[in-house]
Amino acid sequence: MTGLPPRILATPEAQALMHSLTQKHGPLMFHQSGGCCDGSAPMCFPRGEFKVGGQDVLLGHVAGDIAVWIGAAQFDYWRHTQVTIDVVPGRGAGMSLESPEGVRFIVRSRIFDDAENALLEAAGEPPRGDGITG
Repeated sequence: MTGLPPRILATPEAQALMHSLTQKHGPLMFHQSGGCCDGSAPMCFPRGEFKVGGQDVLLGHVAGDIAVWIGAAQFDYWRHTQVTIDVVPGRGAGMSLESPEGVRFIVRSRIFDDAENALLEAAGEPPRGDGITG
């Protein structure tokens, strides 16, 4: 279905960092878990390094073909929000690829309006990670 509001976006600054990381590490992927502290930050990995499964939901793609996955439990909380990956100065404590760069990815979100929610609900559930390589 066309005309759906994207569930995932990235700021120009985050996209520039993603491009730089792709040059260094090859194709990328993200996973957003629902942990606390840095566990709630989007984690950037070389594509396929993080194994996605049936409990992971594909939010969409950013910066071209970079898949962004989210844990199903976290998706249930965030299904009514559009998530934007951004980048800020500082170092996270995770294994995300940007850690050595002195910056970290964060997420910002906004609530979908009623019309956007209706379109997304009519489209059905997003794909799950069953047998898909991130």
